[in-house]
Formats: sequence, C-alpha cells, structure tokens
Amino acid sequence: MNLARARLLAQGWGSVEWVEAGLREALLKDGRGLLESLINDPALPVAEDASRPGEKCTCGVERQVDSVFGVLKVRRNYYYSLSAGGGRYPLDEALGLIEGSTPMLARLMTRAGAQSGFAGAAEDLRVYGGVQVEGRQIHRMLQQTGPAMHRAWEGLPAAALTAPLPVLYVSVDGTGVPMVPEALIGRAGKQADGSAKTREIKLGCVFTQHATDTEGQPLRDPSSTTYLCGLDSAEDFGGRLRQEAIRRGMGKSKKVVFLGDGAAWVWEIGRVNFPQAVEILDCFHGREHLTELVEAILGADCPRMSQRVESWESWLWEGQVDRITQAAGRHIRREGACDAQQAQTQLAYFQRNRWRMRYGLFRRQGLFIGSGVVEAGCKTVVGQRAKQSGMRWSEGGVLNVLHTRCALLGGQFDQCWDNARFQTSTNLLAA
Repeated sequence: MNLARARLLAQGWGSVEWVEAGLREALLKDGRGLLESLINDPALPVAEDASRPGEKCTCGVERQVDSVFGVLKVRRNYYYSLSAGGGRYPLDEALGLIEGSTPMLARLMTRAGAQSGFAGAAEDLRVYGGVQVEGRQIHRMLQQTGPAMHRAWEGLPAAALTAPLPVLYVSVDGTGVPMVPEALIGRAGKQADGSAKTREIKLGCVFTQHATDTEGQPLRDPSSTTYLCGLDSAEDFGGRLRQEAIRRGMGKSKKVVFLGDGAAWVWEIGRVNFPQAVEILDCFHGREHLTELVEAILGADCPRMSQRVESWESWLWEGQVDRITQAAGRHIRREGACDAQQAQTQLAYFQRNRWRMRYGLFRRQGLFIGSGVVEAGCKTVVGQRAKQSGMRWSEGGVLNVLHTRCALLGGQFDQCWDNARFQTSTNLLAA
C-alpha cells in the first residue's frame, strides 16, 4: 500500500490504473487465501463425511480447484469401497464442483462460453475479472452444464400474469450451421456433389405487445422476447414452441399472432400448434415475391419494371392481393410473360398466402407485419455464436451452446442456473 501511495504522489493520477490493477490482484490473492482456509478448516462439517460400512478412508487427499480467485489447494477425505468398486469425495459433492471449478466460476464460464467463442470467452474472463482459465476448459464446461441448463429451461414455471395479454406473438425461422462430417452423414445438401456442409437450426421466439406509438406502429414489450432452438423435426419443434407459448401466457392472451416467411414447414407448425392464431406472412418476403412476379412478367431489363413494382407494392401494402393477381393475370393473357412458368409460380404463392397478407387490416389493428424479431434472432442467437469462421459443430456441442445462449438472451440464464442440477448431490455444507 505504501508503494501504491508513493507512485501516486510521484506520477499523479495517471498511475491510478496501475494501482487499481495491483489492488485487484491483491484482493484476489487475499480472497484465495480466505476461501482456502475456510474449505480446509477441519472443524467445518461436511455432509456424509464419514465412513460407510465397508469403506476405507484416506484423509487429506489434495486437489486443485479453480475458483474466481484463482487456483485453490483443497484437502479432503476419500472413501473407497472394494465391494462397490469405486470411491467418493464428500467435500467435492458438498462444494458442488463442476468440471473441477467452484459453482460461481462455473456459472461465469458457462455464461461467457454462450456469449463468445471459447478462446474469446477465456480472454474476456481474464480481462474483466482476472480469472485465468483456458478456452478448452470453457468448452468442457459447456458440455457439462448445457444439458442441465436446457432441462432447467424446459422446467421453468408459467409466467405470472396479473392481467390478460393484449397480443402474444410466436415466430419461427431456420438458419444453417456448419457441422462436422459425422453430423452430416446421409444428409443431402447444396454442394456440387449433393452433400451438405450445414444443418438447419430452427429458432423460435415468443414476445408480447401492449401498446402502439403515437402513429399507430406496434411496440414490442421491452425484455419480453424468449427464444428456443433445436435440430429436431418441425413436428417436434412445433410442440416445444407451443409449450413455450403456453408458459408465456398464450391461454390468457386476447390475440395470438403467428409470424413467418413462406416456408411450408413454418406454416405447418402454425396450423398444427397455433390453429386459432392470426397468421401473418412477413411483409418483406411478400415484397420480394412481388418483385419476382413483376420480373417474370416484364423481364428484369424492362424500363417499366420499377414503376410496376411501385404501383403493385402500394396495393400489397393495403393487403389488396386479389387486385395484384387479377392485374397480373390480365397482363399475361394480353401480352404473355417473359418467364411464364416463374410467373405462374409467383401467382400461386400470392393466391396461397393472400389471407396472410391482409396488411392494411393488420396495420389498422396495430400489429407487427414483419418477422424481423426471429430473423434478427437467427443472426444474434445463432449466427454470431455458431457461424464464425472455421467453426464446425457436433450435434451436442452446438445445442449445448445455443440452448444456453437462448436462456441468456431471453433473460432466463440466472433462473435456469439456479434451478439446474449438475450433480447427483446438491447438498451444501452440512448445518
């Protein structure tokens, strides 16, 4: 402390950062010593720390334990049973160690590993907290904690609602994630040889809306979005998504809206699991198909194309899909189409989805007409963590990370962690 004071006096406030760093290191060292003393105190009672019939005890077996203060040297008793063919360390169970780390450090490692790549997560812990762990340790930690976190997420209690929800939204989308070869066996893909490099991660989200702004635009309730993901079939994923919507209060919602793009599997999830919901096709996908329709009729180089798109887009914005298809049909009958097959494909798209494209009505009701929340989720929940350069995932590896990331970005991480069961025994030190 005298050295720090002398440096401050000599160099002024420019040395405060040096002092802070030194103080943090000193506090970590003191914390490490105090925690070691507490854990190694022979007077501290530990549950089940006594020989059972047929067990032989070896006292004071030393091991290193990683903690937020650094590496601890812990001495504990080992009980071995010849008949059982194994042994146990009661202190390890009492401390709730996970992968050789204290619960607090395990929580931080799991959180960091869900937020960033494993190497980056290790660096973040070092810089922000002075915690020295390696990226491979965080990788192993997620393999241990990920399944328990997912089970805890599935067991979350229903949302406590004091009043019915005005609008509850459900939205789903998918995005490809690069996988190791073992996870792609027998799967067709878009490579030249028909093989696949990715697997589709399905992402669902649930959020709520209570109000609109002064111009009647919908406002998503702050911190109301929760996520779930999976590699499972659309049928299984849809059932899980329905359970999340029920947990979030779907049964007490005045209106349920199902938002999606034009994929058949998306609407099948809606049909089976949300039959009473108002289905809305993402307006930006609708606009893309409108452009493709006009291009198929007039040709991409036609000077009238932009004008026609603008004219028909105003009809689309009002939900006048029949007006669009009728105008397109008249043009095709009179003048033909540059690409007749593509024109018919796009006309069928609009006819099939016209009741999902009543945008004028939906806007007057103050509803969202775009699936931007789930599309952004594909980028933030999945893409930013699982689609970085050079990444290749096993099925379990990517799900352990993304299930945990869903809990983290949905504001449920701490609740899931507190409810998770990482070991067969969760008893703390005996009273």
